[in-house]
Amino acid sequence: MTVVQELVTESTDAPVGAAVRPKWERKALAALLAGTAVLYLWALGAMGWANEFYAAAVQAGTQSGKAWLFGSLDAGNAITVDKPPAAMWVMGLSGRLFGFNSWSMLVPQALMGVAAVALIYAAVRRTNGAAAGLLAGTVLALTPVAALMFRFNNPDALLVLLLVAAGYCIVRALGGHPTRWVACAGVALGFAFLAKLLQAFLVVPALALVVLVAVPGSVWARLRDLLVGLVAMIASGGWFVALVSLWPADSRPYIGGSTDNSLLQLTLGYNGLGRVLGGDGNPTHGSGDGPGGGGGPGGAMFGGNPGVLRMFGESMGTEISWLLPAALIGLVAGLWFTRRAPRTDLTRAALLLWGGWLVSTTVVFSSMKGIMHPYYTIALAPGVAAVVAIATRELWRGRQFRSSRIVLGGMLAVTGVWSFVLLDRTPDWQPWLRWTVLVGAIAVAAILMAGAHALGSYTAAVAAAGLLFGLAGTAAYTVETVLDSHGGAIPTSGPDRGGKGFPGGPGGPGGPSGPGGPERASDAVQAMLKDTDNRWAAATVGSHLAGDLMLKTQTSIMAIGGFNGGDNSPTLEQFQQYVADGQVRYFITDAGRPGPPGAMGGDGSGAEISEWVQAAFPFEKVDGMTVYDLQN
Repeated sequence: MTVVQELVTESTDAPVGAAVRPKWERKALAALLAGTAVLYLWALGAMGWANEFYAAAVQAGTQSGKAWLFGSLDAGNAITVDKPPAAMWVMGLSGRLFGFNSWSMLVPQALMGVAAVALIYAAVRRTNGAAAGLLAGTVLALTPVAALMFRFNNPDALLVLLLVAAGYCIVRALGGHPTRWVACAGVALGFAFLAKLLQAFLVVPALALVVLVAVPGSVWARLRDLLVGLVAMIASGGWFVALVSLWPADSRPYIGGSTDNSLLQLTLGYNGLGRVLGGDGNPTHGSGDGPGGGGGPGGAMFGGNPGVLRMFGESMGTEISWLLPAALIGLVAGLWFTRRAPRTDLTRAALLLWGGWLVSTTVVFSSMKGIMHPYYTIALAPGVAAVVAIATRELWRGRQFRSSRIVLGGMLAVTGVWSFVLLDRTPDWQPWLRWTVLVGAIAVAAILMAGAHALGSYTAAVAAAGLLFGLAGTAAYTVETVLDSHGGAIPTSGPDRGGKGFPGGPGGPGGPSGPGGPERASDAVQAMLKDTDNRWAAATVGSHLAGDLMLKTQTSIMAIGGFNGGDNSPTLEQFQQYVADGQVRYFITDAGRPGPPGAMGGDGSGAEISEWVQAAFPFEKVDGMTVYDLQN
């Protein structure tokens, strides 16, 4: 029996999480996971180092145990990346086991994508059956931003995997042993915090709501379970915050992105309220004067202007919104149709879980005034996938009712129209596809509305056609994402958009090796750095040149001021002491970067250190770079 036929005939009476599974389900699941693995691993080497900032930190973690523990950008442990180190732990361990290279760094990320697909299948299957679970896994795998980030070295891959694991645990709590499973969900959320800080908690309201509303047991038992989950979450994430706080600051790297060398301040400031409200190192959106279409400094690269339509805009739309309108329609309809169901009804619980996940994350992302990159939207993908799958399956089950057919047909028609709009944003890429999707989706939607309950032997064909036209747009963009190379600090999915302010994406500057291209460090510069035995072979302001130099020479380079040179680390006095102790050999500036040395320093110490170096040490020009010998 095929999956589509099972979608048509699957019994509503099958027990949730039934141990006995039909042969077609196992084969379909194997095909889904194998297909996802091929998709995410395909030509992975073409990604190069992906984001050099994180690649340099992974390399440092393979060279120094302390760098691995704290997520240092360099093996000399001057400063960390501006995120907690959980994602670097995974990639660093892989590099230690298999040798550090692009493959050993990125393969774990791709496998996280396969695992996320498997977990969302398992979670949705337990509440709404195998066909819904397979559809949810398929939608997640074929989301463009998911294919992008599960092939990249940013922390988002681990974040999403852990959040889906937390959702799966809450679903398991619906079926028994809730205390144990809610505690497991808390552990997953705590480690997700160690991947990307407060973003991990955006789904907490949805998970807590499901526990309060739908988990079996008394009110006091459910409140107790929530308390257990909270304690587990604090313990699994808080131990590292405590470790950083208690470790002597002078024997660990500076916490990049913070103003006071504190992980807690980084959590609440630059990577916390600063992202939502602006400030704390975040460019504030809403001025409308940024390049690429508003949204403050950086424009579309930073998500465009905040507002209710942000997820559908030029910056975010093709990343995540292909099925977002259908998901919202299906969520509203599903909650309405289950409004009189028992408290522990599984379908309503699933809609509250995944729909709450979708709504809470969308609201926060849409209102953020600070940094909001398009690839952040991968956090929406599980919610969209699960809600679409659950709504589609339940509405199809009730297709004998006119209201169900109208809603299901409306979901498909809206998807066809919106896919046409999104595909029209790259009009020269596969122009036939948008018309095919539009006409096909509307035609099938009309058939569904008119009489999907009385199609006889054609029912499976109509269901297959609906799935095909509904998924065609997002699938095409996903495949194009895999076939093209993406790199830099702000990658984007899909075909080339002509550079439109998306550095590191297709058409943007930098390509797979990040800003400045792959040939910035000449052989002569590399030879100079490799011939040193200092703690830091060189220092430079900011991480952009430092990351390139570290990856090409396997030496430790001090990134003064962290990512953009804005952190006050090291201070001028600290740097002078490092030089006096012979710990830094060279100071390098890149003539290819705009502005004078230290221009990226902002409020950090970069400009002050640059001025001191220029006044105190001789320099030479080496293939376009200015190199100061600090030991001469």
